[in-house]
Amino acid sequence: MGSTVGELLVSLPAAANQEQRREWAVACAQALGLGGMSISLGQELVWFSDGISERLQDLQFILGQGPSQRFQGETEVRQLPDLGRLLARQWPQFTAEAEELGIAALFIWPVHIGAVQAGTMTGYRRVAGPLSAQQSAQGQLVADALAEHVLNHWPSSTDTSNGPGHVGTVDLHRAEVHQATGVLSEKLGVPLAEALDRLRARAYASGQPLAATAHTVIQQELPQ
Repeated sequence: MGSTVGELLVSLPAAANQEQRREWAVACAQALGLGGMSISLGQELVWFSDGISERLQDLQFILGQGPSQRFQGETEVRQLPDLGRLLARQWPQFTAEAEELGIAALFIWPVHIGAVQAGTMTGYRRVAGPLSAQQSAQGQLVADALAEHVLNHWPSSTDTSNGPGHVGTVDLHRAEVHQATGVLSEKLGVPLAEALDRLRARAYASGQPLAATAHTVIQQELPQ
């Protein structure tokens, strides 16, 4: 039998590496009846349980469409228990990609830091159907706990021990995306917004994660 949400919140590691954080997120998703989950603050993906969760957030960022986009001013979970039926007209590209990944339902909780909504927590299921009232409420507890944890473990630009995989520091999975955007902007002589659009298009065309595409761009520009 897996751990309950209450037990997991108590055991949320104050200092953990990337793999330990991911294991905790997997257990938490299972306790909420989800296939996986992720949390984003602003445009930064800071925590995810599995590759599917990462890809779902990537797709929304790349395409500029999806249920987590423009999710502002909502105080309760947004339930999309039948993805194909509800979203095909509103977000056709995202819906097609999500269904190809085998996603049948999505759930988005607001993530608040104090009184400010700072991001979202997104969970998915491979079978259609709504959350129970208990799962909905417990999901919000998880979202709030993760927001506080992420804020308390945000990387410091002055601390050289920070970075991907370091114990006690959350990973900013799009740090290289911002770096690659700057590289492309300078190389192509285009504004940052256009450079980001081109990076997104390259990732979408290749089917590779956005972070992996950004890493490739950066490596190509390093001195040989």
